[in-house]
Amino acid sequence: MKTKGHKNTKVNIVTLGCSKNVVDSEVLLTQLRGNGIDAVHESGTDDASVVVINTCGFIDNAKQESIDTILRYVDAKQEGLVDKVYVTGCLSQRYKDDLEKEIPEVDAWFGTRDLSRLLKQFKADYKQELVGERILTNPGHYAYLKISEGCDRPCSFCAIPIMRGRHVSRPIEELVKEAQNLAKGGTKELLLIAQDSTYYGLDLYKKRNLAELLNQLADVEGIEWIRLHYAFPTGFPMDVLDVMAQRSTICKYLDIPLQHGSTNMLERMRRGTTREKTEQLLQTIRAKVPGIAIRTTLITGHPGETEKDFEEMMDFVEKSRFDRLGVFTYSHEENTHAYSMNDDVPDETKQQRADAVMELQQGISYELNQQKVGKTYKVLIDRKEGGSFIGRTEFDSPEVDNEVIIDATAGYLRIGDFVPVKITSATDFDLHGIAV
Repeated sequence: MKTKGHKNTKVNIVTLGCSKNVVDSEVLLTQLRGNGIDAVHESGTDDASVVVINTCGFIDNAKQESIDTILRYVDAKQEGLVDKVYVTGCLSQRYKDDLEKEIPEVDAWFGTRDLSRLLKQFKADYKQELVGERILTNPGHYAYLKISEGCDRPCSFCAIPIMRGRHVSRPIEELVKEAQNLAKGGTKELLLIAQDSTYYGLDLYKKRNLAELLNQLADVEGIEWIRLHYAFPTGFPMDVLDVMAQRSTICKYLDIPLQHGSTNMLERMRRGTTREKTEQLLQTIRAKVPGIAIRTTLITGHPGETEKDFEEMMDFVEKSRFDRLGVFTYSHEENTHAYSMNDDVPDETKQQRADAVMELQQGISYELNQQKVGKTYKVLIDRKEGGSFIGRTEFDSPEVDNEVIIDATAGYLRIGDFVPVKITSATDFDLHGIAV
């Protein structure tokens, strides 16, 4: 159904930042099209009359990318290529007042929870009947499922509560309905995301209810893999591990951001745990779910991080032997608890420490990958690139983890299919194999 006043409006949605922003853009895209508006995601052509930029405001590099993108479309507007530029997302939520003064050419600014207000700019209504419906912007065989919004944790370095607000869980029945809709559209893998997935349910059900959610999602017909991201370690709900061990649909994979390996730094970061408790948690996870792949993220250069603290983190990484690991250098963010501390680690040192952690992890990853050579794994085919098909095992999430590279000359594989693949060789962060 066409809506009045939209005849010549074409909207291009540009997404920056994390997978949570991708989901927000997909919801906006679905709502716009549901209102009869011609909307696209990241159009390759400059034929849209309105551009909506969904920004990231997480750390310095992300903020700069968001500002550069806004300025690029403001220039396009001044050249007459675009009629209107709207900005939404985390950067807009956090710095709206400053940005309005600095970039007055932007037509309107919206926060992270302003979807209805944004739709009104297009004379469109928020359609309740579209809740649980989503037009995907990535390959349709996998989809991100945002189980909650916001965060109640007091981490010293993090601005997410400023940008995303307090924790709000989505009801289980709503998430199951969305999963069913995605499965009907051909989605086979759900990637559960949140600012803090282990807090799920506390607000709605007065208890951590992630295990119940996983059980109900595992019952959805057509979904073969469910992958859990962003599990906060403090107060980790142990019944989740029982569900993981019992349900074959739940991937033996856990993304658990630990941020440091020194008790001193964990206290300064206000993480509510110690190195000893963290190591005990990792032991429990591995004991309850044998063969699980654990992914973590760490931060180097937080205020007060000494050489001794850093050496402790290196020791922690060496002993923990994570399957997957990413490192951020500390970013001094306004209005966070750590902003009141002296940012006393030089940028060069932050980067050197991050590089050292990744070099150590590279060796660990290489050793772990060598153990996979000669074994056969169920692989989900994501795409074809040059002369190769690229896929993933259950131990790998899209874009951030290892990939399985399969010679395309050996035979045709269909994107979105599961294929048994025998691993023939391995590098630090990739596996090579043949379909069997």
